[in-house]
Amino acid sequence: MKGKRVLLVNPWIYDFAAYDLWAKPLGLLYLGALLKLNGCEVSFVDCLKTPHEQMSDKPPKVHPGGRGKFYRRIVDSPAPLKGFPRRYGRYGISREAFFHDLERIEEPDAILITSGMTYWYPGVHETITCVRGAFPGAVILLGGIYATLCSNHAREHSGADHVLCGEGELEVLQVLGRLWGTSPEYYPDMENLDSLPYPLFDLVEPLRYVCIQTSRGCPFRCTYCASHLLAPGLRTRDPLKVADEVEHWHRRNRVADFALYDDAFLFRSGRLALPFMKEIARRRLDVRFHCPNALHARYLSREVASAMKESGFATIRLGLETSDPALQEATGGKVSNDEFLRALENLTRAGFNPSDIGVYILCGLPGQHAREVLDAVEFVRSSGARPVIAEYSPLPGTGMWEKAVRTSRYPLDEDPLLHNNTLLPCAWEGLDLSMYREIRLAAGSEAPSAQEAGERTGAE
Repeated sequence: MKGKRVLLVNPWIYDFAAYDLWAKPLGLLYLGALLKLNGCEVSFVDCLKTPHEQMSDKPPKVHPGGRGKFYRRIVDSPAPLKGFPRRYGRYGISREAFFHDLERIEEPDAILITSGMTYWYPGVHETITCVRGAFPGAVILLGGIYATLCSNHAREHSGADHVLCGEGELEVLQVLGRLWGTSPEYYPDMENLDSLPYPLFDLVEPLRYVCIQTSRGCPFRCTYCASHLLAPGLRTRDPLKVADEVEHWHRRNRVADFALYDDAFLFRSGRLALPFMKEIARRRLDVRFHCPNALHARYLSREVASAMKESGFATIRLGLETSDPALQEATGGKVSNDEFLRALENLTRAGFNPSDIGVYILCGLPGQHAREVLDAVEFVRSSGARPVIAEYSPLPGTGMWEKAVRTSRYPLDEDPLLHNNTLLPCAWEGLDLSMYREIRLAAGSEAPSAQEAGERTGAE
């Protein structure tokens, strides 16, 4: 593989709303680092880069900590979304700016493209068309969430030469090794995540924050979540080596903000989260940690809350989803109301302001009544925390998928565009769009939906 050139591309997003809430293509940057370790020359083009020197538009505002907006251009909605009363947009740089970046790249031998939510595929397909035209001789590999959950759709419609499902580290080495007639010198042990090199955040410009994984996978099987399909099993890293990685980016690149991409950061906290946070505090690193993925309230003890405060946790999100005990149990049983209240009390004792703590509440589950969501909103508000409405997106392969297909007014299994949570795909007479607006009003203007806040755009 030595001397082969590989281009990594983060594609455009087409949606009703999209935000940069510490959103970087971590998996893609891991693959690039692994190929670089095997002797490849790796470059990176980001369709979501903000700001971009070739854009005449005013750069979107960037908030403290790195979050902010993307460039946006309003476009016509695709046919399946026609008539929905929201403006549809392409998020990211212009096509001219994208081609400008491609012109600076030496002809690659392979192009790796990632994909986000299933209904973001128009941007993926457009990106593939562009790079195919610019580099007709390169092999194109597509991975990520859309490629994994809608693999048949991706193979039939994306234009990629190869579609990779799930974790791609081993498969990308095998595919390229076969195509190039060479064997990689280094294979990682995917049961030992510390055998992976640091992701190539060196290629991200500007580098305002770094995304960190201390583990992969989740021990829970929540019926609305696809985590187990994207990263099966729970594997954890050495907490001291994670602290080494944080210090690496902090010292070398002066990065102060880090987003945790874990699905189960606090699970078995004595083995991972606590030693990691205590080590960060011991090293006196002036850093901030953000948790756009929900933390498990069940494991948020006093000791954990104190360690979070001492190590610099700044953005806290808890996953309650519902305050209905029966629905909590039916969707996975990961937390109870008492556990949530205890976690909030522990965070408050540690010095966190409850009003700064966002709590995800799912809205639009198949057969869900508006009253149930309103009860959850009131429960969170009465606790002093801030409700964040997370609109349900049906995801193929999850436990709730078949029920969503049966109950939705849309043919969900025909086009991934219809998975878009802005549509409220499983709305019905017990929870329709007008009721949803009432729920938003009850949550308070200070509590935007997860869609509008740019939160929870991952698998859950």
